[in-house]
Amino acid sequence: PGNCLCDAFGVCIMRFLANENFPLPSVRLLREAGHDVVSISEETPGITDSQVLSRAVSEQRIILTFDRDYGVMIYRLKLPHSPVVFLRYDPLSPEEPAHHILRLLRIPELVLLNRFTVADRVNIRQRPLP
Repeated sequence: PGNCLCDAFGVCIMRFLANENFPLPSVRLLREAGHDVVSISEETPGITDSQVLSRAVSEQRIILTFDRDYGVMIYRLKLPHSPVVFLRYDPLSPEEPAHHILRLLRIPELVLLNRFTVADRVNIRQRPLP
């Protein structure tokens, strides 16, 4: 599929970079589901959003965030970019974002690579990256 790298057994593994505001219980659930998730909270708390974006670009990861600033950095400031999944809601539990991401990954026609994805609990909007 267009969203992932496949391992030697053909299993799809997503490469995510969880922004500092993405809850650690959700990071753990995504890892348990087999995805490669780096967490800013665990590794480099306090770095700037532009540093997060730069790391995502260099490591070819999809940013998971609740922060709308990535749209400004990508579209207005024209910084080098990586795909972003911007969840636009306040989570009801620390696990809810992981369950939401896993549901999104099950939508066959939804491609996260080369897209800025905005998802709330009901709607999904996508914009191609510049």
